[in-house]
Amino acid sequence: MTDPYYKHHVFFCTNRRDDGARCCGDAGGQRMRDYLKKKVKHANLNGEGKCRINSAGCLDRCDEGPVVVVYPEGVWYTYVDEADIDEIFEQHLKQGRIVERLRLK
Repeated sequence: MTDPYYKHHVFFCTNRRDDGARCCGDAGGQRMRDYLKKKVKHANLNGEGKCRINSAGCLDRCDEGPVVVVYPEGVWYTYVDEADIDEIFEQHLKQGRIVERLRLK
């Protein structure tokens, strides 16, 4: 097996549903993705061998959302606000420790 291109590849569900059903897009998915992307860039943690922050369509966990998933670990998180995203950034992306209180089972 080869090493992954990115140390952490982060996907934010930013899906919006037209039928009024609960969705991550309505819960600030794109805004939080932009927020984390800016933090990662500012810390010079973006690029090959580092972190990549992406938007994703529906990740099919809207009832547990909003959701974000971090690969290659495959760790799923939910969040409420910037403080939660800051914790994922500081603990998981910078230190490699899973934030259990935000982790989806």
